[in-house]
Amino acid sequence: MDLLARPFRGRRTVVLVADADYCELCDLPLSQCVHGRPEPVPPPPPAPAPRTPRVKAPPRVPGTSAPAVKRSAPRKWTSPEELRPAILSALQDADGELDADEIFVHLEVRIGDRLRPGDRETNPQGELRWRAAARRARKSLMDDGLLETAPGVWRLSALGRSTVLPQD
Repeated sequence: MDLLARPFRGRRTVVLVADADYCELCDLPLSQCVHGRPEPVPPPPPAPAPRTPRVKAPPRVPGTSAPAVKRSAPRKWTSPEELRPAILSALQDADGELDADEIFVHLEVRIGDRLRPGDRETNPQGELRWRAAARRARKSLMDDGLLETAPGVWRLSALGRSTVLPQD
């Protein structure tokens, strides 16, 4: 240790300073210096969760059927797949082409009694749910090559004209 004598307002003060207590890189006390601090100890890894024993299903007996799966709640509105045959038959009856507004009128006459109660409600975009389902059905019919792509017009393709629909 070195002894330093510094004058302070006429008095002499002696301060003890140890050279080893200061960092050589930043001249800060080692207790405040980032160079003199040791790396923090990493926390211990979390203990693995205790495993619960697996319950084994009883072995299936050959010749028996699988257990019945519980069905979900009934649908509240008509799916696009259910509207596809009605769209194709409406367009076939109208010589293969209808305007967008006309197809909805034809569909409502054709399937109005089969629509579910939720179909007459509006979706978040403000459109009747069955009309939105019909537009999605149109898109899938176009993807399958049964309808031609034409803005504002629903038109059957050659494949759509030759498609035989089951009778209701």
